[in-house]
Amino acid sequence: MTTSAIELAEPTMLGWLTDYGLDAEYVRSSGNTLFAKQADGSERPVLDLAGGYGSVLLGHNNPELVALARELFEQQTPIHAQFSRHPYANELVTRLNAVLHREFGVSEPYYGVFANSGAEAIEAAVKHAELDRVLKVRAAVDAVEESLNRAREAVAGGATVVEDAYRALGVPVGDFEALAAELSRVTAEKAARQPVFLALESGFHGKLVGSIQLTHNPVYRTPFTALARPSRFVAFNQPGAVRKILDEERVQLTELVVDGGAVRLGERELPVVTAFLLEPIQGEGGIQEVGAEFAREIATACEEAGVPVVIDEIQSGMGRSGAFFASSQIGLRGDYYALSKSLGGGVAKAAVMLVREKFYRGDFELVHSSTFAKDSFSCTIALKALELLEADGGRAYRQAAELGAKLKAVLESIRSDHPDLVKDVRGRGLMLGLEFHDQSANPIPAVAEQAKAGMLGYALAGYLLREHAIRIFPTASATNTLRFEPSLFFTDAEIAQVEAGLRAAVAVLRDPSKRLV
Repeated sequence: MTTSAIELAEPTMLGWLTDYGLDAEYVRSSGNTLFAKQADGSERPVLDLAGGYGSVLLGHNNPELVALARELFEQQTPIHAQFSRHPYANELVTRLNAVLHREFGVSEPYYGVFANSGAEAIEAAVKHAELDRVLKVRAAVDAVEESLNRAREAVAGGATVVEDAYRALGVPVGDFEALAAELSRVTAEKAARQPVFLALESGFHGKLVGSIQLTHNPVYRTPFTALARPSRFVAFNQPGAVRKILDEERVQLTELVVDGGAVRLGERELPVVTAFLLEPIQGEGGIQEVGAEFAREIATACEEAGVPVVIDEIQSGMGRSGAFFASSQIGLRGDYYALSKSLGGGVAKAAVMLVREKFYRGDFELVHSSTFAKDSFSCTIALKALELLEADGGRAYRQAAELGAKLKAVLESIRSDHPDLVKDVRGRGLMLGLEFHDQSANPIPAVAEQAKAGMLGYALAGYLLREHAIRIFPTASATNTLRFEPSLFFTDAEIAQVEAGLRAAVAVLRDPSKRLV
């Protein structure tokens, strides 16, 4: 195979990686280890804490999943059999329902719509929620028109319209047809109002045309605001924030109510807010956990307003937090769930969007599809990944919690020893974050320069890879926070390697004789 002298595959990104010493070429992977190709052709083992951005909870090239993949290929499993029966997909959704019912103590079914990536699962959830809203808007408008017809019949039969109704709509008292025309006009105007999406500040839900408008970071979002309806962002863990925005977005339709021999005005709720999206543990936002009290407010306020809650478990789910659904640990049951990453066991590209029966619209299946989703290979791999997670009474979940507690203790120890440099340790299970204080005023020019550019986390990542064979990255929207997402194969020796590397990295922030970049 020849290599082009000119880089054509995202050359800007490669140049940036090269600047920070992150341009390693990995040629093999196993467990928690990636093997980097060296200049002399040898391989250097690197401890991977990035974990495919959360995709390899079961380790790189998990032997059982790789063996199953080989078997599926040998059996010539049909990968392209669209528009046919998919029993393996049904089995996967059935088993996911069993886990969901167990963790949330409910029995209502959730229907599944398949995708290839987390961002696609989010797009599917948003599309479905908007279809549901549009159909509810139509029903509300139809109900207003029906009430108008009933009122017209009542007036023809001698009923009297209260004068306040005419005044409220600004038409001459006694002119029923003018009243009817104005009511229809106002109803149509309100029904045409653009939908509103709610999401949490610092949240991340993907970078596709729709999902990017649900991602809070303006660097990613603002260049594309003209392509989609912008969202409203809710202050994170702030009491009263959810209700405040829901109240501000509330819209009422006016209808006519026949009450005996009188016709008066009534109100009917118009659904404007399509959905509220959130991550129970924010990944790119700096490993921030939604508090249990805030979760209760979200659930209560959205239930009262009839607004569905879409829970993005793409990174936090599939066992990483110590439970299959991180949202179950804060008592927040979603109306929609988006799952991906470790759902495919680090081998298959698999994603699914689950919809609560209360909100499910079967018509969605006729207007949404995906060429590569719901195939035998990815679904069968996902079934095996779920089997491994659920084995031995959910041993994998306990293991994630126990390993996470060990790693968190190390991070807390470093924070305790260097409180002026390390600001916070956050997260749950094997989804942890170590946040550094702003180093813009650091007396070491190289450190201050990287901090002012918002690149300190990447500089530290480059140092840890170069000097300690540790692969880690900061969270994309909070670059002073290093993110730890190793697999279940994390060992005590690897935890010790992490501690040694981090303590050395902290020393670099104090010692001008040491090289950061």
